[in-house]
Amino acid sequence: MNERTADELRPLEIHPGFTEMAAGSALICAGRTRVLCTASVQEGVPPFLRDSGRGWLTAEYAMLPGSTPQRKARDGVKRDGRGVEIGRLIGRSLRAACDLSRLGERTITIDCDVLQADGGTRTAAVTGGFVALCLAVQKLLDAKKIVDSPVVRQVAAVSVGIVNGAPTLDLDYALDSHADADMNVVMTREGGKMAYAEIQGTGEGRPYGREELTALLDLAQEGVSALMAAQIAALGEAAAVIGKKPVLALATGNFGKVKELRALLGDRFDVRSMREMGVETDVEETGETFEENAILKADALRRAAGCAALADDSGLVVDALGGRPGVYSARYAGVHGDDEANNRLLLKELENVPEPRTARYAAAVALCRPGREPMVAFGTCEGEILREYRGEGGFGYDPLFYSDDLHMTLAEASPEAKNGISHRARAVRKLLQMLEAENA
Repeated sequence: MNERTADELRPLEIHPGFTEMAAGSALICAGRTRVLCTASVQEGVPPFLRDSGRGWLTAEYAMLPGSTPQRKARDGVKRDGRGVEIGRLIGRSLRAACDLSRLGERTITIDCDVLQADGGTRTAAVTGGFVALCLAVQKLLDAKKIVDSPVVRQVAAVSVGIVNGAPTLDLDYALDSHADADMNVVMTREGGKMAYAEIQGTGEGRPYGREELTALLDLAQEGVSALMAAQIAALGEAAAVIGKKPVLALATGNFGKVKELRALLGDRFDVRSMREMGVETDVEETGETFEENAILKADALRRAAGCAALADDSGLVVDALGGRPGVYSARYAGVHGDDEANNRLLLKELENVPEPRTARYAAAVALCRPGREPMVAFGTCEGEILREYRGEGGFGYDPLFYSDDLHMTLAEASPEAKNGISHRARAVRKLLQMLEAENA
């Protein structure tokens, strides 16, 4: 006799770390259904992902011989078709929780073995498989094999159905066997927002209407929310791998630039300097454009740090000089970083050029992420070159650069005012807009 109410989950237990050999494991018990989920990690990916920088996640499902009253034959050379279909569902569901570009070229295999079946084995496998996945990811992070967690959102699954005319949650075999309709619902949660990853619904006894469908989906969401709370409780500290900010290494040792970029990017990334990452890169800037040099520096840092990296390349573009000094701004006079020599040469070359001697600071900001194409944004700060120095602040060409936005030289402006209209800040804001569009 079933003593549950129609909107109540079966008694649930999740035992993390149930086995010791796998990278991650969990035994999930939903009523009398018991599924052992293990996560194994292997270096390398399938052929279609080789040299892509991206990882892979796959799943296999099997019912063991003693899982049902009548012995279930073991899978042989020809695997059970139902088991293959459910394995694919589990794999799709768990991949929906991941950004596999953060895994590197590794494969995680989730094995779900049904020890005892009493309905809802596939949904239990998704829910328990997620716990095993998180534990395996925590192990990879602890071993410093990866820098970022690939688990960007939570996922769990539950069954619902229409039994005796009423929407019913978490069907066991007795309920499922005489349900008019049944449905498996896989949902994700990211930043508190729930979404559907997969819905499998069938009108077994009769078709069902839109109102019944809505009632089933609402009931499923309530059940999934409860399952997700149980996952978090089972994971304990390892739950921190879910939705963890990706690390972003900055290709600069300039503290002011790090502070500025951290303020602009901190909500989306865990921003760190090269020193904080414990890496150094020395890249020869051989590009002919700001964009090319920014990508060169960001990609070198990405490879050294093993995570997303951001670099910029910037300089002064003077119209009367055909765009010079451009990418050679820091070494315009021959010695890298000799501001005084660079300014003297600039004044000399513009000596006979009448006002307005229009120019702009330009910056390209490049974001390089494992397994993804580089993303580049460009920003400018318009102005003109004066004939004499004004102001004591800033650096580089700032004492000679009169800003159209601020109506003063950048050397006269406060750091806050300068950063507000800077070419770099504008490029970063464009980059953030590109990231928002990518995730829309």
